[in-house]
Amino acid sequence: MNNVKIIGVGSYAPERVVTNFELSEIVDTSDEWISSRTGIKERRITEGENTSSLAAKAALGAIKDAKIDPLELDLIILATTSPDSFTPSTACLVQAIIGADNATCFDIGAACSGFIYGLNVATQFIKTGAAKTVLVIGAEVLSKILDWEDRSTCVLFGDGAGAAILKRSETNGILSIFTGSDGKGAEFLECPAVSVKNPFVTKNHEKTEVISMNGKEVFRFAVKAMPTGIEEVLKDSPYTIDDIKYIVPHQANMRIIEHVAKKLNIDSSKFFINLDRYGNTSAATIPIALDEMSKAGLLESGDKIIIIGFGGGLTFGSALIEW
Repeated sequence: MNNVKIIGVGSYAPERVVTNFELSEIVDTSDEWISSRTGIKERRITEGENTSSLAAKAALGAIKDAKIDPLELDLIILATTSPDSFTPSTACLVQAIIGADNATCFDIGAACSGFIYGLNVATQFIKTGAAKTVLVIGAEVLSKILDWEDRSTCVLFGDGAGAAILKRSETNGILSIFTGSDGKGAEFLECPAVSVKNPFVTKNHEKTEVISMNGKEVFRFAVKAMPTGIEEVLKDSPYTIDDIKYIVPHQANMRIIEHVAKKLNIDSSKFFINLDRYGNTSAATIPIALDEMSKAGLLESGDKIIIIGFGGGLTFGSALIEW
């Protein structure tokens, strides 16, 4: 089996910054209410760019970082909850924008765990020899599927995209990956698609295509799923948590991260946090964080990190990576 390594990362977020104070002018909330419950201070919101545009800009950043030509890409996997359309896939739209004419393209839907799911799929393609160089993107324009009158959801989310280039390598960078799902909890975090409506339906059930969430149930799921994911990727490796330089969690809620750190007796400084500036960008949170960490010089060759995510589905996943 081939080895797999991340050779480049990139990210993009819209220029428009929306603060908690601005949100308090359109919905019944306050900076104190949002900050104390989530740790979020601001988020980026698109002023017209769709998911494919954000994704393409993150992809081009990763391609530049990896020092490859887009034509070298064999595969593009794009994780999103907010595609431009049902069809074509947003991955195909990105392919056309960046000029990756030789790539096979498809989207996957695993909500906030999407980037890790995409990383897993890409790794298997490379390990088996079906692909050599793969672009994995997590991209969201969640602002288009939010109920801006629902303060329990609209204050949480933001728009953004992150990407990584994976390539066949002499050395192994993806040391372990774990994913899981719990469809019994599907109702706790959902965004309906088009309702069933045709001449043969006896009764139409219209649904509003916006995100709804049972915060308590998602919290309960997250604080179980994150420790499980961390333990799973370490258990068959020669490493312990002490060998891990950073844990890069899905940036959803500071209370969740603090709870997990306390539960596992891990110093909170080991967790990389940027949710105060971006909010929850779903599938994009982890790759955005990786790009920020790389650009800031926080990651050096040989560093061991764990990425860990959870989201609608319900889904969860983790990966042990050597940088």
